[in-house]
Amino acid sequence: MPTVQRPDAKDGPLRAGALLPVRDLAVAWSLIVLIAALAWALTVGQAEGTGVGPGTMGMALPLFLPLWLAMMAAMMLPSVAPVAVTWARGIARQSGGAVRALRTTAFLCGYLIAWTAFGLLAYGGLALTGALVDRDPGTGKWIGAAAFALAGLYQWGPLKDVCLRHCRSPMAQLMRYAAYRPRLRDLRVGLHHGAYCVGCCWALMVVLIPLGVMNVAAMAAVAVLIFLEKLWSRGPRLARLAGLAFLALAVLALFQDWPLPGLRSPMTPM
Repeated sequence: MPTVQRPDAKDGPLRAGALLPVRDLAVAWSLIVLIAALAWALTVGQAEGTGVGPGTMGMALPLFLPLWLAMMAAMMLPSVAPVAVTWARGIARQSGGAVRALRTTAFLCGYLIAWTAFGLLAYGGLALTGALVDRDPGTGKWIGAAAFALAGLYQWGPLKDVCLRHCRSPMAQLMRYAAYRPRLRDLRVGLHHGAYCVGCCWALMVVLIPLGVMNVAAMAAVAVLIFLEKLWSRGPRLARLAGLAFLALAVLALFQDWPLPGLRSPMTPM
């Protein structure tokens, strides 16, 4: 059976000679794609029943967090799949495919825990903006302009560059993770990589405040942007172009309603 072999390295999760059959690679990719597809199906189904509106749309935190987790799985797993599969290659010397599947799952769980933690902040921000818009619909344009401006400026900032470089070239970090103690190592690796991913992409989630957290088209567009930023050879340049587009939307939001479907109060005329 054809195999994939890594170059010589010290013992550890990325140990030299780690072999992962092509069939197992296909299984790993298929598992991630399946999870992402199911997450998209759940997100779209929930969006159809919720619609697009300001704030949390009446959802309490216990209802919001599972939905947020599904959204993050749908939007982020396609771009994190290469890292997860690379980690699976590194642990290929573990006996049995079941062990690899369990450890890869632990990696993905750690990754999603990082985004779930950010979801707590997102819920607070959405609750605040929703309350402001409900009290005074005219504040929507200022909130939208601020969200777009924040995202646009962050896309040009140094922290974005650092986190994006990590997400685009994680091998050095994955090699360092080999020194982690075995207990909960895969969960910690996923959590650490997820923290970098949050640092890279949190501002792109902020634009969902004006565009609508349950706006499926906006979510799909942001997911494609994240995928290209991380995996396309010109991803860093695309990130800066997206920043310019957000800054332009920040200006337009002050004079036009169409960039702000997620901040339009149900009582506001269309």
